[in-house]
Amino acid sequence: MNLSGTLQSDFMKLTSLPNRKKANLINFASSDFLSLKQSLIDYAKAVYPNDYSYFIESDLGIMFIELVAYMGSVMSMKADMLANENILQTARQRSSVRKLLDLIGVKMKGPLSSAADAAITFSKTPNNVIIAGADRVIRTNSPEDGETLSFTVYKVSNGQIDPLANATADLTFDVTAGTYYDDLAIQEGALATESGTFGTTEGTKSIALTQSPVIDGSVQLYITSINTDVEGAYTEVENVFFASGSTDKVFEIVYDDNYAATVVFGNGLAGISPDADASYFVTYRVGGGSRGNIAKESINTNINVTTGATGATATIRNISLATGGANAETVEKAKKYAPLTFRRQDRIVTLEDYSVFANSFISTWGTVGKAVAVTRKAYASANVIDIYVLEKASDIQLQKATPTFKTSLLTAINKKKMATDEVVIVDGLIRTLDLVVTIKVDEEEKNNQTQIVNKVRDRILSYMNVDNREFGQALNIAELNRQIFEIDEVRFSTVDNVEKDIKVDFNEIIQLNNLTINVELLA
Repeated sequence: MNLSGTLQSDFMKLTSLPNRKKANLINFASSDFLSLKQSLIDYAKAVYPNDYSYFIESDLGIMFIELVAYMGSVMSMKADMLANENILQTARQRSSVRKLLDLIGVKMKGPLSSAADAAITFSKTPNNVIIAGADRVIRTNSPEDGETLSFTVYKVSNGQIDPLANATADLTFDVTAGTYYDDLAIQEGALATESGTFGTTEGTKSIALTQSPVIDGSVQLYITSINTDVEGAYTEVENVFFASGSTDKVFEIVYDDNYAATVVFGNGLAGISPDADASYFVTYRVGGGSRGNIAKESINTNINVTTGATGATATIRNISLATGGANAETVEKAKKYAPLTFRRQDRIVTLEDYSVFANSFISTWGTVGKAVAVTRKAYASANVIDIYVLEKASDIQLQKATPTFKTSLLTAINKKKMATDEVVIVDGLIRTLDLVVTIKVDEEEKNNQTQIVNKVRDRILSYMNVDNREFGQALNIAELNRQIFEIDEVRFSTVDNVEKDIKVDFNEIIQLNNLTINVELLA
């Protein structure tokens, strides 16, 4: 027997992996594409050493491995997203946050409309003036986008918007002293109406409104019925289950993600359940947002009226700024205040309860505010509480709260506070701030300066947004710069006119006034 010097072995066969041990080679920590691909390659090398060993990028086997890794990474991301979207603190999608808050009876606020004082001038001294529901809508152009903007006329009574819940939506008032009448207001949004009769098979009565987006707080409802206990104007509440009894004429509004709305009534135990043969008439406004904030005297137009004076014509004007228009509540604000609102349970006891209620309050004019509550005097049996408040004029501007807003807020608080507490509404203070920012970008971005500046401007405006600022919150220059650094094209930024952080008192809030952004190109 001659020895050739070459040895052959079947060790590969001898080391074949049993099926029961293959699970031990799975890397459950892999989740992204690259780690999944490498784990699959390692698994193939260990389990199929004789069957596949050609691990180059152009091979068909690697293509299949990458396809599996692709699907694995997608499924992993989906699983992470679903887990995150089921927890309020980590949820990012608006629909997820809304559904989570629905579980605890807290609603995300929809778009808010701007409002302004208005006056009508008549060509003759009239009386018994009627503005039909169809004629209550006037139009102008938005200063934000130049598109058509609709406003609806309302009557003001004792400083409050008159609900005008009736079966016609007509506006009726008496003018006998002259040709000028100014107890009016205009609120942004086109007036829409719905009417019908409740079905006999419905359990919990509801009305699906056909137009959207429905402006928060604009729904007014009147029910006609042979049952006098059911007939009349109904009031919107946060939740019908907060109704005090079965005789309360209340309803709640349920929104979907596009702010289409459904009117929901009580079940007969908490809130009245309308009779099956009762008919309803609903008025509401469609629109909302910051585009409705217009300047004084922007509207000066004729309006159709019916008067007791033959041939009398009328002209309507907005005699004040239209402010308060804002986009729908942000996810961040909802996540911040919703748990506190749920904890408050429709009553006001602690300082936190006062602050949360005031920051969530919507006046009859459709405006909201920023507020902070502090204890002036604390006793064993009673407290004196100051609520410092400002009214929201736009997403980036606050203004001194109007007497109407403060009166409405105090009235609403008094219904829910502890009987022994004394509440005083106080004007908050605004510290206006001018910012001059310089950003440094690469020379190659020279032709993209406008787009980069717009990105920086949007980021700064978002950081200084009213919803993101609180009373007593300092302006942190490092944090502001960090917001700017997150824009990929910006290499460096400086705040040129502010040397150090700005601190404010507990009753002050910082508001952006003017913003200047300069650009320096880096060679």
